Amino acid sequence: MAKPNLKSVPSSSKPAPRKPGLTGQTAFAIKQPTPGSVPYTIHGPAPGGHGASDRAYILINVMPGMTASVVNTLGEIKEIKTIDPCWGNPDIIAIADIPDQDALTQLVLSRIHSIEGVTQTDTHLVYRLKEARTK
Repeated sequence: MAKPNLKSVPSSSKPAPRKPGLTGQTAFAIKQPTPGSVPYTIHGPAPGGHGASDRAYILINVMPGMTASVVNTLGEIKEIKTIDPCWGNPDIIAIADIPDQDALTQLVLSRIHSIEGVTQTDTHLVYRLKEARTK
């Protein structure tokens, strides 16, 4: 088998542009995506503001065949704003708007855990990032 004819590519004298990243030395800022990057959204009140509620992501595992039933029951809970059944683990991702952490505790431990078919939850309370102050 013949070797392919590879041509050399001249190297550029300019280094590739650096993409911004978060490090311990930089301040946090919400920036517009650059061309070719993945757009993103930071949910919640504006930095420095205080919203009426907090947001939590609740990852829910259910028994096989019970996903539709659990989704229907979750839909009756007013604090739950989004319900997304998923392939794999978790089976359901729910987003809840709650007034405080005590309400989140009651929502997850008393209401969601009592739904027939729910086997496990993993809860993530969203926090607000504050801009770092420069000296």
